[in-house]
Amino acid sequence: MSALCLLLASSLPGLALACEKTVRWANDPPYDMRAEDGQIHGASADLLREVLKRMGCQATFVELPWARGLRNLEKGSLDILPGALVTPEREAFAYFSQPIHRSPNVLFVNRRNAERFRFNSLEQLSHSPFRLGIQIGVVYSTEYVALLKQPDFQQRTVAISERRGGWQMIKAGRLDGMIADEVTGLLELQQLGLSADITRSPLVVSEAPATAAFSRKSIDPQFVSRFNQTLAEVIDDGTYVLIAQRHMPCPVSAASLGCQQAARE
Repeated sequence: MSALCLLLASSLPGLALACEKTVRWANDPPYDMRAEDGQIHGASADLLREVLKRMGCQATFVELPWARGLRNLEKGSLDILPGALVTPEREAFAYFSQPIHRSPNVLFVNRRNAERFRFNSLEQLSHSPFRLGIQIGVVYSTEYVALLKQPDFQQRTVAISERRGGWQMIKAGRLDGMIADEVTGLLELQQLGLSADITRSPLVVSEAPATAAFSRKSIDPQFVSRFNQTLAEVIDDGTYVLIAQRHMPCPVSAASLGCQQAARE
């Protein structure tokens, strides 16, 4: 009986095993969120779903904290992690797509101390009493990676597991600020009712684009090449803008892979 099943599976396309790829997600509007129908949607989730569908694959979304998502990607138990910045350390265990979104990482601060802490670079935090909340496993910029190796900067940081708790810590005065994607940060502060307490500072930490990271243990380079080709088609035929515009709080363009202009309060 098992031999017959194998024969049918190989000869009938409808019974053949589908191409299924696990994709990390976490509540991170406007990129990933659970809709009222229970499905995972968002600018990143819907984009990944569309690209994989055109490749004949199905996206299976797995909810994971960022740091665990990176570990699973390295082990090969997770296939794709969207929203990743490229670093030499990650290139040891991951391939990277072409850019999927562009939105700057900026420093958000408690409004009460906004004038006191006006930095021109992250390095200046090392010589101040500023307490910076940092998400475990998240890379905000190449400068940030280098600064983490310096004791003076390390002493200014407080590790947090998820960003929403960090906003509450800033409001309570337990942190002075936190780095976040500009659009995500503004949306979360609005949703949490914290826009009057926390503001975006002038400091832009990084404008490097986000990519999709692929596990080297479960994905081959040919798949990544096909993904990039399909992503280019999705961008060129206008589907990218249609997908992103459903979720982004700003006019979206394919040229910028995000907001046409930086989000404003």
